[in-house]
Amino acid sequence: MPLSVILVPAPHHFANARRLEQYNLSLDFSFLGSDGNRVLLIEDESAYHLWLRGASTSTPLAALVPLDGAVALRLAALLRFQRRLDGRPTGPLPKAWAITVRSRVRLHLMLRALDGHYTRASYREIARVLYGPDAVARYPWKTSSVRGQTIRLVKDAIAVMEGGYRKLLRGNR
Repeated sequence: MPLSVILVPAPHHFANARRLEQYNLSLDFSFLGSDGNRVLLIEDESAYHLWLRGASTSTPLAALVPLDGAVALRLAALLRFQRRLDGRPTGPLPKAWAITVRSRVRLHLMLRALDGHYTRASYREIARVLYGPDAVARYPWKTSSVRGQTIRLVKDAIAVMEGGYRKLLRGNR
């Protein structure tokens, strides 16, 4: 996940490497997995995802930045976190992380459509709830654009549920 800052124990010759415990951080969520501790830090409107691999908050830390297709996003996440540690404004989120109003509305519709699908509602019933009875009755159902939109919402929601959400987390749409 490119927005995660990966922190590892600093090499011994980095005498000035910092420890997270040096800062006044309120860690909101911590999960210890087999691959390290994952920490979520939420302040104001910013969130920082930290992945401590083989390290703790009392360990002198270094950042690990994989050289992959998301290196620019990884560096942006690291720079935002560094600015936070230095007490400076972190700046706006990279555009790849921002969910537009249109995307947010569509994701909301997808969740509602998925709920309807899993309660065994028909596409027509889902469309009535999402778009209203007038939109469903306006045109013959078999050729209605509302029918097509509803089917796409359900299919896209299933795809997101089955792993497509990872694209959102990586900053892909």
